[in-house]
Amino acid sequence: MNSTKIIDFKRYSSIHIGGVKEVLVINEIGDYKNFQIIGRANNLLVSPNCEKKFAILGEEFDYIKEKDDLIYVGCATSSGKLLTYTRKNNIASLEFLAKLPGNLGGLVKMNAGLKQWEIFNYIHSIKTKDGYILKENLDFSYRETKIDTIVYEVVFYKEFGFSQEKQNEFTKMRDNQPQMASAGSCFKNPKGDFAGRLIEAVGLKGYRVGDMEFSQTHANFLVNHGNGTFEDAISLINLAKQRVKEQFDIELEEEIIIFE
Repeated sequence: MNSTKIIDFKRYSSIHIGGVKEVLVINEIGDYKNFQIIGRANNLLVSPNCEKKFAILGEEFDYIKEKDDLIYVGCATSSGKLLTYTRKNNIASLEFLAKLPGNLGGLVKMNAGLKQWEIFNYIHSIKTKDGYILKENLDFSYRETKIDTIVYEVVFYKEFGFSQEKQNEFTKMRDNQPQMASAGSCFKNPKGDFAGRLIEAVGLKGYRVGDMEFSQTHANFLVNHGNGTFEDAISLINLAKQRVKEQFDIELEEEIIIFE
């Protein structure tokens, strides 16, 4: 049964910005077109004044099941839980989930991953209110999908051969990312280049407005030193886009999802 809960985005979201909102907890498949699913709010920047209706998937969608050569995962399942399951059951190909925070629903919607490894490489199908949709009938690209409805379940191909070596490699790759409050990569990497390199090249690595900063560890991470505001974050995002456009004629596109 559906219910509601109160969420303080300043504590709940990974960037620690936002107001207090009543959120719908969905435990039944249905049509919730007026609601925006937020998952664990790992890549969200939400204004305290945002009027949008938010929802999260409840415990009914937190599961992992195997049938034949497929793995069925509820979209409220965390990446960490699925990674642990694949390690215990010697399942290959999802090692890149190491230190990739979020629930499966958000990871699918964003086609999340690391460099060339992305979640859609291993997906068989997804389940929405309209039933199962095969991957080949979905519109997806680098860090993006055109799925405009709630994803309740994701189905993966099952292959055996979990690689601890690969997991260690992915963990190491992510160790160069800042450990402070952030919403992950701020911008998508433009084709043939890196957003972090461009931000650094225009002199914004370590640049700070209030408590928000383009991290000195990795310039494409917008980090919160404690009391960063929505306005400070937006001003930095706009400044980076403007400078990169002026200097390189490249339009930076946000990977972070903004709700004003």
